[in-house]
Order: sequence, then C-alpha cells, then structure tokens
Amino acid sequence: MISEWIRFTLGATLLAIGIFIFLFELFGIYRFKYVLNRMHAAAMGDTLALSCFILGLAIISGFNFDTLKLILIIALFWISSPVSSHMLAKMEVETNEEIANEVSFETLEEVEKKEAEK
Repeated sequence: MISEWIRFTLGATLLAIGIFIFLFELFGIYRFKYVLNRMHAAAMGDTLALSCFILGLAIISGFNFDTLKLILIIALFWISSPVSSHMLAKMEVETNEEIANEVSFETLEEVEKKEAEK
C-alpha cells in the first residue's frame, strides 16, 4: 500500500515536471525570433518533457510488459529526435541565403590542414 503511494507520487512528480518543461518550451518557441533558436527550444523540450512523461507513466504502471514498451519508446525517441532536429537545422542553414553567407562548411581535411599550418 505504501509502495503504491510512493510509486504514484514519483510518477505524478515526473508528469508535473514534464508539463513544466513543456511550458518553458512554449515560452522559448514564442520568445525567440531566430528559427534555429526556436527549433532548438522545441527539440530539447520535446525530448526531455516526453521522456519525463513516459518515465512517469512507466513508474505508475509498475514493472510489467507495458513498462518495457514505454522504455523502448523513450529509447527510440532519444535516437530519432536529435537526428531529425539536426537534419532540419542543416536544411535551414543550407537553404537560407542570409545564414549561408555567414556560415562556412569545412571538411575534416580542411580543418586538419588549418590546424597543421598553425
């Protein structure tokens, strides 16, 4: 009985933390003017907040097959979200002419050559 209340309290706390992180994410999305900053706020908020939500649900449900599925969802999300965010950011940098003039892409060989010259 006591362990159920502890488990529920811990799970509810993680759910509340997830909501709190989502609120900060929304603030970042509407506050920042630059598209890459907004995207960073959204990606970091989604990854952390959804992980807190799913972990909270896993703790509340107890140790069973559903918990394993929820943990696999967290693992998949932690792998796919940063990759997709990186791809979107790179596409924005390459297609936005204002950013493309400020940013230069160098290959590893070019960076090593510059380092060797120093």
